[in-house]
Amino acid sequence: MKKIIILLTGIFLLVSCNKGSSPSKVQLKTEDDKTFYAMGFMLGSNLQRLNLKDAELSALYKGLVASAKGTKAEIELQIYQPKIQTMFKARMEKVAKTAKASGGKFVEDFMKKNKGSKKTKSGLIYQIVKEGKGKMPSAEDTVEVHYHGTLTTGEVFDSSVDRGKTISFPLNRVIKGWTEGLQLLKEGGKIKLVIPPELGYGDNGAPPKIPGGATLVFEVELFKIVKKDAPKKK
Repeated sequence: MKKIIILLTGIFLLVSCNKGSSPSKVQLKTEDDKTFYAMGFMLGSNLQRLNLKDAELSALYKGLVASAKGTKAEIELQIYQPKIQTMFKARMEKVAKTAKASGGKFVEDFMKKNKGSKKTKSGLIYQIVKEGKGKMPSAEDTVEVHYHGTLTTGEVFDSSVDRGKTISFPLNRVIKGWTEGLQLLKEGGKIKLVIPPELGYGDNGAPPKIPGGATLVFEVELFKIVKKDAPKKK
C-alpha cells in the first residue's frame, strides 16, 4: 500500500502543477513542468502492470484532479481504500499469468528450434553457443561478463554489449537463473539462457522494462573468473 501511495503522490504533484488540465493539453514549458513530468512518468510506469483501459485511466485521473483541488469525493473512500491493494494484486496476477503462458510457449518453440539446448531440473533452459577453455565458476566467484538481455518478444531491456563495457559481479548476488546458468559455462565461453520467471524476477517483474511473470532471454559471454579468496588461517 505504501508503494501505491507514493506512486499516486507523484501523480498528484504533476496534476496540481498543471492546474488539473487534460493530460493531452499539458504543455511542458518550464523546467519544473519537465521535472514533474519525469517524476510522473517514472512513477506511472508501475501502472503498466495493471493493463488499464482508457475508461479506467480516466476514472483514475478524475480522482487525482478532484483530490488535488480539494473537491469532495464522489464516493465513500473508506469503502474503496481497502479495495485498492486487492485490485492491484489481482491485476498483477492476471498479467503475470498471461506472461507465463506466453513464456511457456516460447520455451517449447525454443527447444524445438535449438537442438543443442537443454533444460535443468530447476526449469532453466540453456544452450552453449561457444565452448570455453578455462575453468567453470562457482556461485561464490566474481565473474566478468558481457550480456544481452531481451524479452521473448525480442525487446531489449538491458545490454552491456550495447553499452560497450563489460560488468563484474559476485555470481551469488544475481537472479537464480544467472547463478545456475553461468556455472555451466567455462571461462572464455558464451551461453544462451532462457530464464523462467521463477528463476528471474517472479510475478512482480522489474518495472518498467520487465513485466511480471516474464520469461527472459540472455546471451552471456564469460571473460574472466575471479576466485573467492581462501579463508586466512588463524
